[in-house]
Amino acid sequence: MRVRVDDGVELAVTVHGAGPPLLCVHGFGGAKEDFADHLERLGTRARVVLVDLRGHGDSGGPADPAAYSLDRCAADLWAVADALGLGRVRLLGHSMGGMVVRRMAVTAPDRVDAVVFESTAAGPPRGLEPDLVDLGAALALEDFAALKAVLDEARVLGTPAYERLLADRPGFTDYVDGKWARLVPAMWSALAPAIAREPDATHEVRAIACPVLVIVGALDAVFLDASTAIAAAAPDARLVVVADAGHHPHFEDPEAWFVALATFLDGLAEPEGADPS
Repeated sequence: MRVRVDDGVELAVTVHGAGPPLLCVHGFGGAKEDFADHLERLGTRARVVLVDLRGHGDSGGPADPAAYSLDRCAADLWAVADALGLGRVRLLGHSMGGMVVRRMAVTAPDRVDAVVFESTAAGPPRGLEPDLVDLGAALALEDFAALKAVLDEARVLGTPAYERLLADRPGFTDYVDGKWARLVPAMWSALAPAIAREPDATHEVRAIACPVLVIVGALDAVFLDASTAIAAAAPDARLVVVADAGHHPHFEDPEAWFVALATFLDGLAEPEGADPS
């Protein structure tokens, strides 16, 4: 289905399963299909909602960089929840998606029953130099293909686990390239610098009173310490470090990722007045 938000952008949405709503939010450059491997099993315990953020996947993407911000992404997701008639939700955010769901949890705590942070940070990610990111943002608007070549060479989030995934999973490289082909350059030019300059939001994490799960790969040099810090700051949090995974545990060690998530979800109290459909 598609949900049209207040500035006219249409967002692509997939809904599957039954149970308490679980809104899964992909990372920068990702797509709703990033969680597709787990959709069937998650759908037995949750009403799973997958969304392509604006400028990603099958969603619309304005050509004006001013149409993009992390706050705007959070507002879009609340618009999707409202369109689906969802009152209270459980949130899962990977990487940039974690920055977005943190905003959702802080601005509307009365609507959030639980938060899962995967491979994310409550501040600027380690090693992302804002000035270099700005150069990439300018190149995104000038020559998006050239930017991809630079990023493919740099492999900022590359780990042995990710390289193994690319080598061993048939079609995965094509999947990654297909996600890039659906990105809007203006989105890249706006959100990459925003991520690199994300202010320290540890105080916001401390204000999240609902149960929190933090999942991170042990090989994720950019986000391991930041994810650990989120788990330490949240009042009701548990931390799962996936030993043989980098930035994408849901792909790199899918079984460990699913067990951690399912155990957390199964341990949550059933929302009052929950609709099983």
